[in-house]
Amino acid sequence: MERVLTIVQILISIFLVISILLQQKGSGLGSALGGGDSGNIYSTRRGAEKVLFYSTIVLSLAFLAISLIRIRL
Repeated sequence: MERVLTIVQILISIFLVISILLQQKGSGLGSALGGGDSGNIYSTRRGAEKVLFYSTIVLSLAFLAISLIRIRL
């Protein structure tokens, strides 16, 4: 059982990293350091961006749940 949880957790972590990297929030390190011209513009998520955002949340919650389950075993 623990081997299955380990494999599932590794797969979820890979998909989680991919989903985080695919998000287009900042467009690079320059905007993280304050160099972007976008400012504090609020934009709504639509289409694939919204699906990617919610799948990132679901994957992170699944990763957390499996981590807590593995602690109990």
